[in-house]
Amino acid sequence: MDKSNITAPKRIYAKEDVCIGCRLCEIHCIAAHSKYRHDLIKTFKKLPKRPLPRIVVEEDVPLSFGLQCRHCDEPECVKACITGAMQKDPKTGLVINDTERCIGCWTCILACPYGVIRRDYTNKKVASKCDFCLESGLEPACVKNCPNEALYIKNTVKSHDL
Repeated sequence: MDKSNITAPKRIYAKEDVCIGCRLCEIHCIAAHSKYRHDLIKTFKKLPKRPLPRIVVEEDVPLSFGLQCRHCDEPECVKACITGAMQKDPKTGLVINDTERCIGCWTCILACPYGVIRRDYTNKKVASKCDFCLESGLEPACVKNCPNEALYIKNTVKSHDL
């Protein structure tokens, strides 16, 4: 198999030793998935229903870190999805939820071992999870806007590739 077109799967990792729990990752994630993508003020002042953050800051003082989809090698959410809405892109390795196909049955939420898929009742009853900000085509908003660089992207190497 020609692997030249396959990119190494990327993951967002957290450095809990520098995360201060400011939750700017959550705020910028909300804005990045709103109709005012690049405007925090409009996102929070003009939208009565804002999207859910697709990253959640976990805290147990003094420890804190951002937690989002791990885009697992063998995602349980994809196996559990009864409509095929939850899919793993074989090229990028990202697990993406097709909101048009999602019926909000929540089996993915039950199956996720990390608890990072959430119910989104704001606009349409669908599962909400990290999509790596694919629509923007840029660095994920949480990583880009972390003031302490507590979140970073790293290409992963599967054990069978070594």
